[in-house]
Amino acid sequence: MATHKSAEKRATQNEKRGIRNASLRSSIKTSMKAVVASVAAKGKEEATKSLQSAIPAIARAAARGAFHKKTASRRIARLTKKVNALP
Repeated sequence: MATHKSAEKRATQNEKRGIRNASLRSSIKTSMKAVVASVAAKGKEEATKSLQSAIPAIARAAARGAFHKKTASRRIARLTKKVNALP
């Protein structure tokens, strides 16, 4: 455990941020699953709508530091590719 006051504060901040980031990542996974599910159901319109809501959420989470910006870019690209492959 931290012994200095500043180290204790830093540990508390890291814990708070970790909880916030875990929550963000969880909501991103949920929105990604919604896109994949609508792609599996072959619903082009529904998949497009869920993708349009997922993209800004993924970008926002990356901007807040929940995960790396290239990870966000890769996830957006893969989801977009799946939706565009629908007839």
